[in-house]
Amino acid sequence: MNYINQGPIKAAISAVGAFVPEDKLTNADLEKMVDTNDEWILARTGIKERRILKDPTKGSSFMAIKAVEDLLKKRKINPIEIDAVIFATITPDMNVAATAAYVASEIGATNAFGYDLQAACSGFLYGMSNASNMIASGRYQKVLLIGADKMSSIVDYTDRTTCVIFGDGAGAVLFEASESGYGWEDEYLRSDGNGRIFLNIKAGGSMHPTSTDTLKKGMHNLYQDGKSVFKYAVSEMTKAAEEILQRNEMKSNSISYLVPHQANKRIIDAIAKRIGLPNEKVMSNIKNFGNTTAATLPLLLKDYESKLSPGDKLVFAAFGGGFTWGAAYLTWAY
Repeated sequence: MNYINQGPIKAAISAVGAFVPEDKLTNADLEKMVDTNDEWILARTGIKERRILKDPTKGSSFMAIKAVEDLLKKRKINPIEIDAVIFATITPDMNVAATAAYVASEIGATNAFGYDLQAACSGFLYGMSNASNMIASGRYQKVLLIGADKMSSIVDYTDRTTCVIFGDGAGAVLFEASESGYGWEDEYLRSDGNGRIFLNIKAGGSMHPTSTDTLKKGMHNLYQDGKSVFKYAVSEMTKAAEEILQRNEMKSNSISYLVPHQANKRIIDAIAKRIGLPNEKVMSNIKNFGNTTAATLPLLLKDYESKLSPGDKLVFAAFGGGFTWGAAYLTWAY
């Protein structure tokens, strides 16, 4: 690997790939599982259906590999050219052994190093910061960033407050040095550890190791205090997006698209309203996929890729467990 020292380097997204499982879990299906109904779910979340990876032998890596294969169909590079693989997820295949390393080996990226990044729903946003700064250093030429989560593996399907929200999916982007001058422009990332009581999985870590007691108590499923998360998410994602606009002397009407984490339609609408953006400038696919955690942002890019043009101004915003949150500004490069 050659170190390039040629002055300021701007990182750009050069390709996008995505994958969602075929099996759908609709609101009608959930009506048979918990005390809920289609109207209630749609009104509170904006979600109609979500995808589920039903095969118990397949984990997040399966979806990640499929997303990367989709990316490589368009950006026809040899995987051995990839320098690093960053995998944003809260549902790795297993603990200790990084899923990123396994994905790198499976796609043939034998010259790459890989690591997992855990920042919940902000994982992909944080990962974009990592990847872009690695490219800007001049030390790495191609960094693959993946966001994938098999949320169905940690959701309690007897808890109607969480099981209606989450789905499974994966997305990937390739970061390279910009040839057009467009790319990663700015970022504003924050966290607050006091928020961990509101969104977590209590057991399985060093504080509450797996035991028969933790299993009996259902401590290995996702817990969320929905009202608190909603309040913090709207407030902090809005502040972060406003900070990005102010620092870059941008007005809301100059934004091509807001690319928000797909947590809840009401959260997305509230943020768009606060920064003065019409619906047509807000990327959204939550109705069909639900909240796929680290995969929401790349899945949006995949869905809207055909509508994007070089120079389009995208403002990303996300909020997740931790709490973690932030915003970023990127100009589209192709």
